[in-house]
Amino acid sequence: MILAQHALTSMHCNCMTEVKMAKDLGYGGIEFLGAKIHRFIDNGADINKLSLLCKSNNIDPVCINALDNSDRYKGTELEQLLNECKKLCNAAKTLECPTLQVVFRERYKGKTWKEVCKLTANNLIKLADIAKEYNVTLQIEPLAWAPMSSLKQCLEVIDKAGKNNVGMVIDFWHLWAGGLTTPKDVSNLDSNSITGVHFCDGITKNNITADDEAELRSFLPGDGDIDVQEWTDAVKATGYDGSWSAETYSPFHWEMDLYELSRECKVRMEKFILN
Repeated sequence: MILAQHALTSMHCNCMTEVKMAKDLGYGGIEFLGAKIHRFIDNGADINKLSLLCKSNNIDPVCINALDNSDRYKGTELEQLLNECKKLCNAAKTLECPTLQVVFRERYKGKTWKEVCKLTANNLIKLADIAKEYNVTLQIEPLAWAPMSSLKQCLEVIDKAGKNNVGMVIDFWHLWAGGLTTPKDVSNLDSNSITGVHFCDGITKNNITADDEAELRSFLPGDGDIDVQEWTDAVKATGYDGSWSAETYSPFHWEMDLYELSRECKVRMEKFILN
């Protein structure tokens, strides 16, 4: 089991600083943000140096989060998506990071689930084929407000894509707030289908949109309405023994001391996971 620093929690830090923070706080791994990896490369920084820093501090890169807007499916948008996938997979290979998260947003909204499933699987096949060239596994994250919001839907898409380098992340808030997945559903999973866990909390309301996320997720684990222990126990019941990262999506908390915020997240993970 690896407890990982999540770069969303330390939103306003850069990648190099986050690695050192993870080491200082006793984390075993780090989940990098895709946007920060893009920025790191685009500004001329050497990804090999970031890899060496991880190794010298014994911090395992566990995931790049994420290849966003993975539902771009035609024309120049699709071409751009595939190029971004190659870029992030190449970074993952250099970092010896096993996983790239893919996020499908709202381009398929208004379509039937059959259409959504087909379009999502078609894109997933293209992305998984690229990822395989770099020895990278993709993980799907469902979004509470998106056409694909449940565990069952994600598993159906993965099955339809038929690729052996695709799994899913168990994100407590997104699955809980989506309203279609229970801890029992999670506990019945094959642990091999889980590629990561986003340990998080929050509240919910009717008719969630993407614009509500900052308000609804501005809670540290244990401070919101999710039964964090129940969701934690559900994951553990599968026998999963991979990486867990404490994901804090909270503009309020991002203005605090990010070092202390990351320390507190680790304390809370240990409390719920290692009890």
